[in-house]
Amino acid sequence: MLSLIVLAAGKSTRMEGRNKLLAMVHGKPMIRLVVETALNSKVDEVIVVLGWEENKVREVLAGLPCRLVANREFEKGQSSSLRAGLKEVGRGTRAVLILPGDMARIDTPSIDKVVDSYKLNNGTIIIAAHNGKYGHPILLDRKLFGDIAQITEDTYGLKSVIKKHENDIRLVEVGTGNVLRDVDTPEDLQHLTSL
Repeated sequence: MLSLIVLAAGKSTRMEGRNKLLAMVHGKPMIRLVVETALNSKVDEVIVVLGWEENKVREVLAGLPCRLVANREFEKGQSSSLRAGLKEVGRGTRAVLILPGDMARIDTPSIDKVVDSYKLNNGTIIIAAHNGKYGHPILLDRKLFGDIAQITEDTYGLKSVIKKHENDIRLVEVGTGNVLRDVDTPEDLQHLTSL
């Protein structure tokens, strides 16, 4: 079983007070678009970690067959959300894929290429890439779950786990820059909605 964790708890600190995940992109709230894309992929379950404006995000995800998890410690950063999501994965989960909720241009084939690579050859860390640049999603095998459960922002979060196991990283070239593009600023959002 493969679980995909969507990180949707952050405070959108560079968005001038608005929650970017609720911004409309091609007629849908950004987070709904990302979660629907994940649900259409070859993963077995999608877990969405909520935090800031939890109720509003729950509302826009209503009716989708994903599991919603509240991270009460979301203000402590992304590491706390990743740990909260990891606690919810099924016991039979062989690996998790991590996808930030602001990867508004992520597409199902890109997620599936990472899944296919793992199903074909297993692996410890598999990262969607474009022209050699690391993107998302990032797949982490079950043997790293113990390391992930210990991460904090003080120790550079997931980056510390990836650095520790850098010799085990496999990049999967997905053929699109969409795996590199998140939305951090109002300018990013404006650019996205103008496409």
